[in-house]
Formats: sequence, structure tokens, C-alpha cells
Amino acid sequence: MQKLSIEIENYLTVCQDLKGLSPQTIKAYKIDLKQFNLFEQQKDWLSKDFITEYIDMMHKQYKPKSAKRKIACIKAFYHYMEMENIIDVNPFHKINIKYKEPIVLPKTIPLLSIESILKYAYIQYRSAASNYQKQIALRNIIVLELLFSTGMRVSEVSNLKVKSIDLKSRNIYILGKGSKERIMCIANEGIVHLIDKYLKVRQSNSEYLLLNKLGNHFSEQSIRNMVNCYAKAAGVEMHITPHMFRHTFATALLDEDVNIRYIQQLLGHSSIVTTQIYTHISTNKIRQILEDKHPRNRFNI
Repeated sequence: MQKLSIEIENYLTVCQDLKGLSPQTIKAYKIDLKQFNLFEQQKDWLSKDFITEYIDMMHKQYKPKSAKRKIACIKAFYHYMEMENIIDVNPFHKINIKYKEPIVLPKTIPLLSIESILKYAYIQYRSAASNYQKQIALRNIIVLELLFSTGMRVSEVSNLKVKSIDLKSRNIYILGKGSKERIMCIANEGIVHLIDKYLKVRQSNSEYLLLNKLGNHFSEQSIRNMVNCYAKAAGVEMHITPHMFRHTFATALLDEDVNIRYIQQLLGHSSIVTTQIYTHISTNKIRQILEDKHPRNRFNI
């Protein structure tokens, strides 16, 4: 067990220092590998039966997507040990890991609900009684506008740095999953103006754009809480999360006949397969096609 613990620590160091993985990914790896280490105890962690037992346990305890991620983490760890000649035989080579992950359609937000949330946010800004309240309300508007207008992940919004924003070119340089950088354009002049105003009033030298009341960067959980509170205050009955803005962003563009390859690039997906999930939920477009193209609607009965 001690041997495995040492190799896990070495692997995490490699992931952080050499692979350049994001802090979120490193954090997830630490959790998954610690869980794996606790399961190992005095068992033979190089045996096929041990790995199979662990995989079975993951599928019993977690939803398919979570189980798949945790198993992938352990598989990558064993691959590292094999490549570094730490182990002679990789037990994963003897295991056929094939399982079909169920398709879970992304939840989107009705556009009228997004409009209501944005209207509420702007009302909060206009009615703010103090400069501090105005600054907070302005920050919240920027968060909501970025989530919807760019489709950024909540982690990308939270960790957005001042140096990553070029207001002249209206470009945002986003460091996404796997430390992959992509460029996002701010297509709305009003949002550019809001960011510029916020930078002038926030009175901080922090490298992060969005700050909390202590001057630290606005955390992902704080963004989730703010979005949920604003949605409730705006009279939106459904539970709203930041990631639903991302889903809505993609679906709205698909409804407007934007090529799915462009949407893939905007979302920062490595594979088009990930983006194709949105073709399943574009019901507005399907309805429009049937209304305009189906011959039954041209019958005169």
C-alpha cells in the first residue's frame, strides 16, 4: 500500500509539473486516486481481478459518466507506471472495458427566462444605493452576459484574468479543459462597455477579472449561488445552473443554422462527437422544418 501511495504522489507531480493539467483536473485526479488507494488496502493491485473488482464497484456506486471518468483516471495512472517501467505488466491490457454511456440530453433555459434574469440583473444595477452595490451588481451582470453570450464554462468565467481580455479587439483568450486555449469574440458592444466600466470601478490589482467582497477571485460556487438567486428573484421557476447557459448558447446557435463545426470550436470541444449531443435537443428547429417543409401543411381540406 505504501508503494502505491508513493507512486500516486509521483504521478500527480508529473501531471501538475510536466503535463500542465488544470487545477480542476489535478483536484479530480487526487480525489480519484486517493479513493483507489483506500480500496487497495492489502490486495494485489497489479492483478487483473483487483482492477475488475474496482471497476465493478465504480459502476455500482456512481453514475455512468462519473464511473467512466474515475476509471479513466486509474487507467492513465497504470499507463504512466508502465511507460516508466515501474510495473512489468499493465493489468488493464487484459481487461476489455466496454460500456455504453447513456445519452443524457443537456438541459437548456427558455430564452424568455434568460431575458427575465438579465432584466432583473440590470434593474439591480440601476437601483443600487451605493457604489459598492453598483460594483457587485455590475459584476453579476458581466457573469450572466458572459455565460450566455460566449458559452464559457463556469470555471472559465470564474478564473478569467484581466490580461486575457482585449477590449479593443473584443477578444477573450480562454484557457479551457486540458490547458487548451481558444479565442472567443465578444459580439455585443454593450458587454464590452460593461467590462471596461467594471475594470475602472473595482479598484484592485488582482489578476482575476471578477472579484468577491474580499477582493479574491469570484469562485465557481459563488457564481452558481448568484445565478440561482437571480433566477428565483426573476420569477423563473426551474432550477438554473451556469452550465445550462452553455447548453442554451449551443442550442440557440444550432437553431440559427450555425455549422456544428463552428459551435464545436466556440465551446472548445476536442471532438465533434461531444458537440453532436446538441443536435438531439434542437426541437425548435425541428418544429420549424416540419411546419415549413412537410407537405401535409399544404393540403387544402
